[in-house]
Amino acid sequence: MVLLSQFGRFLLVGGFSTVLQYFILVLLVQGASTDSVVASSVGFVFSAMANYDLNYRVTFRSRVPYFGGMLRFALVAATGLVLNGLVMTAGTKFVGTHYLIAQVAATVVVLFWNFFANRRWTF
Repeated sequence: MVLLSQFGRFLLVGGFSTVLQYFILVLLVQGASTDSVVASSVGFVFSAMANYDLNYRVTFRSRVPYFGGMLRFALVAATGLVLNGLVMTAGTKFVGTHYLIAQVAATVVVLFWNFFANRRWTF
């Protein structure tokens, strides 16, 4: 039951962070003609910063020292950033999928990585 409750809170926090990432992605691609993989990565970094504090306080209600957890979170997020970039590159460059569809696929992959890695190690 605890796992399901945490995952529900993780989805809410992640939903906010995902909206932020997608907003930055579309803004950079449509407004600044930025490559979609680069734009996605920039959005990912900004959303990860917001995501840490919310997951620390809301999702996992962590007792880990705030800055100690932040270092672990940064390592998990860096791995997620690499996964995001790989899926975005595969989808947009090799498969030829629209960048938003590739981003949805990347979001799903990274969502599960982030939840289990953060639950197990970060918090």
